[in-house]
Amino acid sequence: MPQIIETTVYEFHELSDGAKEQARAWFRDGAGDWDWHDFIYDDFEEICRILGIELKTHPVRLMGGGTRQKPCIWFSGFSSQGDGACFEGIYAYAKGAAHRIREYAPQDDELHRIADRLFDVQRANFFQLRADATHRGRYCHAWCMDISVERDSPVYQDITHGAEDIVIDCLRDLANWLYRRLENEWDHMMSDEYVDEGIAANGYTFTDRGRRFG
Repeated sequence: MPQIIETTVYEFHELSDGAKEQARAWFRDGAGDWDWHDFIYDDFEEICRILGIELKTHPVRLMGGGTRQKPCIWFSGFSSQGDGACFEGIYAYAKGAAHRIREYAPQDDELHRIADRLFDVQRANFFQLRADATHRGRYCHAWCMDISVERDSPVYQDITHGAEDIVIDCLRDLANWLYRRLENEWDHMMSDEYVDEGIAANGYTFTDRGRRFG
């Protein structure tokens, strides 16, 4: 025969400290089940556009059976050896990038530094440098990017000494910058303050041991 079992449930703030930790652990387990990084990707796409990087794209399948193009940006994280971020794209000189990146991100000294280095190396090569960045292997970090640099000179001038390394370093520094943004956002999402707010906002209830009930 059917039985009725009564259970006392609690809101998060009513739990003991130990039960709160269990509730937080449950909430954190599902934190990566949605595209929490999309707004960071959007920001990164704009930064790439300003710096003169055209990100490559790849098709992804949609729920309805169609496809759409997504930028070639990947990351893994955040506490294992080999974690990082990488991207695929074509870089060429973008006029005014050093000024425009300061307008877009006035407090970000690292982006300013990258833009300044790219400008200096481009100026030394009459703004003729181009680079192609591709991802290789199964890991996702800056050193998984194969980057080739060439000078598009109508009179076949060689690249100035050290210019290739500078461009490669800048693109890898940009990938590392992206990874730090992702890592900082993830750390924020895992913080007690963020988790507590998320639990309260959704009105979840728990047993006295912190197991989710409703």
